[in-house]
Amino acid sequence: MIAFVFLAAFFTCLIVAFLLRVCYVLYDVFTGNCELTREKSLRTVLCIGSGGHTTELLRFVGRLNKNKYQPRLYILADNDASSEVKIHETEKENYSYTLSRIPRSRNVLQSYLSSVYSTLYATWCTLPVIYNYQPDVIFCNGPGTCIPVCVVAFVLRCLFMLDCRIVFIESICRVRTLSLTGKILQFFADIVVVQWPQLRDVCFRAKYFGRLT
Repeated sequence: MIAFVFLAAFFTCLIVAFLLRVCYVLYDVFTGNCELTREKSLRTVLCIGSGGHTTELLRFVGRLNKNKYQPRLYILADNDASSEVKIHETEKENYSYTLSRIPRSRNVLQSYLSSVYSTLYATWCTLPVIYNYQPDVIFCNGPGTCIPVCVVAFVLRCLFMLDCRIVFIESICRVRTLSLTGKILQFFADIVVVQWPQLRDVCFRAKYFGRLT
């Protein structure tokens, strides 16, 4: 009986400590304390969607300082063949990049109910990818593939196992409303960027710098 009480108290303390840590990280996120003190280049993750999402993010990559944001890891869905070709075309003059594939969180026309399971499975598969790579910054622009990546990075940050910042860039096609991904990530991404000025009234944390993609 005493052992049970001790274990219950121990796990309760762990849960409380974790929740306090989550609150602290969220405080940093919401107050804009997202600066990374890195003198060298930043290990970068780029979450690739498919179709227009891929095109938009790769346009953004074309404007990045390749020396500052390297090495680069592209994470894409395991059934996305066309995006891999586009990545190699974009990076044809560079060598400091790799690709990693994870299960897709939600396929086209998949029901939201069944996507709960597929998202949890994708999150589990993403865990070793993010932990082993130890990124400093994650860039994503809306595909469901980025949800497991960002959730894993946030949880590992809360557990003191990662020091990574998440930058979410809403797709250019989102003019008046946020995507489902944007509605989720606005609560824990370090920076939320929109590409239409009217979206600043929709997302309470949105930053607008004009068109980026």
